[in-house]
Amino acid sequence: MERHLAVTRSARYYQLGELSAATKRVWFVCHGYGQLAAYFSRHFAFLAEADPATVVIAPEGLSRFYLSGNSGRVGASWMTRDDRLHEIADHVGFLNQLADQVLDECLADVRITVLGFSQGTATVGRWLAQAHFRPAHLILWAGGFPEDLTPTQASNLLHGLPLTIVVGTNDEFIPAAQVTEQQQRLQALGSSPQLIRFEGKHELNRAVLEELAAQGHI
Repeated sequence: MERHLAVTRSARYYQLGELSAATKRVWFVCHGYGQLAAYFSRHFAFLAEADPATVVIAPEGLSRFYLSGNSGRVGASWMTRDDRLHEIADHVGFLNQLADQVLDECLADVRITVLGFSQGTATVGRWLAQAHFRPAHLILWAGGFPEDLTPTQASNLLHGLPLTIVVGTNDEFIPAAQVTEQQQRLQALGSSPQLIRFEGKHELNRAVLEELAAQGHI
């Protein structure tokens, strides 16, 4: 008989910039499948370097594994199909605890941007449906909004929430038809997503990140 036991474990995250009452913007950025937060967070370093009032928080999936064989490079995952509901619950709990700790060091009017990349898009969607705060901007980059949220959960989250979809024109995992389908589904849930396409593959893009960061300063 399968059973489960809740245990305490160490979760890893990376922080760029210093949190204080002077912090005006916090970005929570969640990596994709097989990535590590240490490397993923480097794409956002310029945000904190250019603006001392901006802090970037990059949590890491709780499951790590060797990317090839039983040695070499290591990656992390947010979940797999095996025991997925418990993995989702563990990550939502981790992200809520992390956000509570981070936001306790900021003023109540801090602007929060949440970005999910690839597998991280579903993770941030499930998290925000149960989060203790409401972001100012949600960015789904090279991935989809989770389909396992109830219509009520999805609509409550998306109603009035600025949402941006970002996809490379040559993304090898996301065909154009899927992008259109995603837009239509989000619109049916009451969202009016902004779509940004860039010349590139399944990857982040510095110019687009700069554009999105500039929107947060308006």
